[in-house]
Amino acid sequence: MYLAKELLHQLSDPNLSTVQRARLRCQLAQQLELAGNFELAREAMGELWQQIGDRPLLEGLDEETEGQVLLRAGALTGYIGSANQVPGSQEMAKNLISESYARFQRLENSQRVAEAQIEIAVCYWREGSFDEARVMLQEAISKLDDTNMDLRAIALIRIALVETFANRLHDAFRIQNDSAVFFEAITNDVLKGKFHHLFGSVLDRLATAEQRQDYRDRALIEYTAASFYFEQARLSRYQACVENNLGFLFGKIGKFAEAHEHLDHAQALFTSLKDKTHLAQVDETRARVMLAEGRVSEAEKMVRVAVRIFESSGEQSLLAEALTTQGIALARLDDKDKAYLVLERATKLAEHAGDPESAGEALLVMIEELRASLSGHVLNVAVEHACELLENSQDMAKLKRLINCTRHTISSARLPASVDWANFSFNDAVLRYEAHIIKLALRDSGGAVTRAAHLLGFKHHQSLISLLNGRHKALRFGPKPIAPRRRSIMRKLDTSRSRASEIDSGTRTVRILHVEDNRTVAEAVKETLELEGWEVETCTDGAAALKKILDDTHYDLLLLDYDLPGVSGIELVRRARSVAHRENTPIIVLSAALGEAEAREAGANEFLHKPEDIRNLVETITRLLSSAEDLKT
Repeated sequence: MYLAKELLHQLSDPNLSTVQRARLRCQLAQQLELAGNFELAREAMGELWQQIGDRPLLEGLDEETEGQVLLRAGALTGYIGSANQVPGSQEMAKNLISESYARFQRLENSQRVAEAQIEIAVCYWREGSFDEARVMLQEAISKLDDTNMDLRAIALIRIALVETFANRLHDAFRIQNDSAVFFEAITNDVLKGKFHHLFGSVLDRLATAEQRQDYRDRALIEYTAASFYFEQARLSRYQACVENNLGFLFGKIGKFAEAHEHLDHAQALFTSLKDKTHLAQVDETRARVMLAEGRVSEAEKMVRVAVRIFESSGEQSLLAEALTTQGIALARLDDKDKAYLVLERATKLAEHAGDPESAGEALLVMIEELRASLSGHVLNVAVEHACELLENSQDMAKLKRLINCTRHTISSARLPASVDWANFSFNDAVLRYEAHIIKLALRDSGGAVTRAAHLLGFKHHQSLISLLNGRHKALRFGPKPIAPRRRSIMRKLDTSRSRASEIDSGTRTVRILHVEDNRTVAEAVKETLELEGWEVETCTDGAAALKKILDDTHYDLLLLDYDLPGVSGIELVRRARSVAHRENTPIIVLSAALGEAEAREAGANEFLHKPEDIRNLVETITRLLSSAEDLKT
């Protein structure tokens, strides 16, 4: 913010030319945007541009300065339009930024072209067009070098943000992990703070989804770093938001004293800023911590105040979250009727705000906290609605809760007091509900039939396969097509599968060597691949796997973990490619971390990320087997 003060001082010079003054205004507006002060940034543009819908004043400016003014007006139209939910604001923003982009292209100013692309990408991101945003940001990054480290930093933060909102958390993690050294080198404390804050958020979400305590520990470190850099930059609002996140995270892991300490800090900062809305958010977070402590009555009083403030401020998403917390407190205080009304309202508000995750969370809480007091019909409707809302959720912890709610609802289902018999079919009703539960189990298991059967309580997975090949054929084409266990590839869903299924005309079973030291992952992959009729030999040690790779045993494909004890997956790839009989054997490397470039350079055909790419494993193997057959013929 020191630069902003310096720019204000320079703007007071009465001898500035029209062009000089316009460029200074654009610089000042950009600095204020970076700090999150969008209204102040709008004011900084002065006579050049005053509000959304206005055409920027470009008279007397050269083409470079025109581009800068159009860029800042477009960026601010997007930011302010999004905050105030102005219809069509993102399209207006893109039009203005595109004009600036055209000017910078004519001037062959690649740095400014990249800056315009970054801002257009943000507009696409706000509209939910993640693919367009991703492509635009990647193009911008390719144009940037170390001569403009701040702009490159902004682009890296934003592409990680796009992946986070697209629920591609592992991609966001990789981007941030790869960028860590770069952000250590920059001097801009605001950008450092934003990097660490986003990294903390990604790690926190991954920790929840994958039950990774090491990620949660790293999230605490990243949030702490973010708080430090925002304090250095004197951005109290950003620092307070991070302190609130730290309070919530410490509460989740049961460190209540540390949680309240960080929440006290956040409260002090927001009080100094006279920010009632964010103060209410701290109160809501503190209520969650109190619930975890068992201080239910205090939590209800605390969150009740937050609800009133959010109601008056019009913050619908925040209100929905606070109502969900209040619903938990009321249910635990045995005020069941009021809890139901509060949670029902939270669900509707979140849906109206376009937040299905929050709406689904409110329904899950309703089912979990009020199950015993709800009628069978209301419970079934709540479960079905929760399934619809969370259909695209990537939060595995939440999906497991949903599975548990569904299973409990089935086991404790009560007969309704009355039934609307018009056009009623008992068989159809039973089949619909049965199909719904099977679909849910397949989704939660990632399409693995054995695991899905276990979730459903079947003793043998063949029972589920019989259902899928019988009265629920439509479900076979869900997360992964299902087939009975066979000794050859029988699936002919597409041309490549048809080609792969002709290996040795079915006289030889496809044999795969899978090297994985994690027993749970190894068993899950083995079950999945054996359902395709493939024979899987599992090896848990890199050194032992190397002996198998170097001997004369035939394998149609090698599936190697990246990080192995003894000999690494990359070294196994190199050694496999060094012997004649493995020269053309398809190789896939699986990794929960980085290393794609290294794996491909060593000779791997494909690199898949754990866990999100596991669902593509069968398709990838089928394609590689088909390609290998093509090479033979």
